Amino acid sequence: MKTIKGPALFLAQFMGDEAPFNSLDTICQWAADLGYKGVQIPTWESRLIDLEKAATSKTYADELKGKIASYGLEITELASHLQGQLVAVHPGYDSMFDNFAPKEVHGNPKARTEWAVQQMKWAAKASQNLGLSTHVSFSGALLWPFVYPWPQRPAGLVEEGFSELGKRWKPILDTYDDAGVDLGYELHPGEDLHDGISFEMFLDAVDQHPRAGINYDPSHFVLQHLDYLSFIDIYHERIFAFHVKDAEFNPTGKQGVYGGYQGWKERAGRFRSLGDGQVDFKGIFTRLSQYGYDSWAVLEWECCIKSPEQGAREGAPFIQQHIIEVTEKAFDDFAGAETDKAANRRILGLG
Repeated sequence: MKTIKGPALFLAQFMGDEAPFNSLDTICQWAADLGYKGVQIPTWESRLIDLEKAATSKTYADELKGKIASYGLEITELASHLQGQLVAVHPGYDSMFDNFAPKEVHGNPKARTEWAVQQMKWAAKASQNLGLSTHVSFSGALLWPFVYPWPQRPAGLVEEGFSELGKRWKPILDTYDDAGVDLGYELHPGEDLHDGISFEMFLDAVDQHPRAGINYDPSHFVLQHLDYLSFIDIYHERIFAFHVKDAEFNPTGKQGVYGGYQGWKERAGRFRSLGDGQVDFKGIFTRLSQYGYDSWAVLEWECCIKSPEQGAREGAPFIQQHIIEVTEKAFDDFAGAETDKAANRRILGLG
């Protein structure tokens, strides 16, 4: 067993135009003052990192790592959710997802995909230069519009979609393998990788690639009614990262899983700040510790009620209280004895 590292904070949802949320130095000082020990860096946020430079300049990567360390923090992982999303986009979402990419590739899906693939490869090298062993991202989606279809999906559509997804991601995963970095996909509705079965289908499509894993986030499983504790039992060997995020699901006679097209506050399924939702974090931290997960517990704040500042203030002590200092001995060791085969046979009445 291993003791989970933390608490850490995903900075993406906290960046803004006002201090302390508008620069690397000030947001790191703010996070450290709240008790965080690590920060997860969104690679699309140019105020925090120049991804290409981190990939191509070890000097820059060392300076970035040193600056963050000067605030008593470590980089937990780099995150590339926006770029990973653009590796695979169904045409129905083209105009909406263009905003995740530079203007020069807007309206050009092929160029946008090429840009995203390059970003993902730079993220692998940047992670290596920063001494990181894990990266987190999204898979993108070609099939999501057909997740609950009417009319029914044509035969072979799902297989073709995952085959194409595998073709796009396999060379990227090979780059991560060359860099010695694991890639944890956040299993998320809207992505083709959104639960255990779809993750297994993806693994088949990338030949069970050893670098393909999971960024475990129970909030998305609560909203799908998936058993998120048993999920750890099944997939713990592929869990490479952990977003600590809460959620609740309160169905009514008017709406359920799909939310009736309502805003977040009005949906049956809502993301909440830590401790305000229904996630069994004691069970999660117990299982992850039991299976030897020894990486970071990273707060991802998304709440439709509570402010991000309060969520962050409360999040650090919440995570710290849930981290288990794993035992190195069994509680009944005092009653044990050396193995004595002859004595054991006598106890069993075998002579």
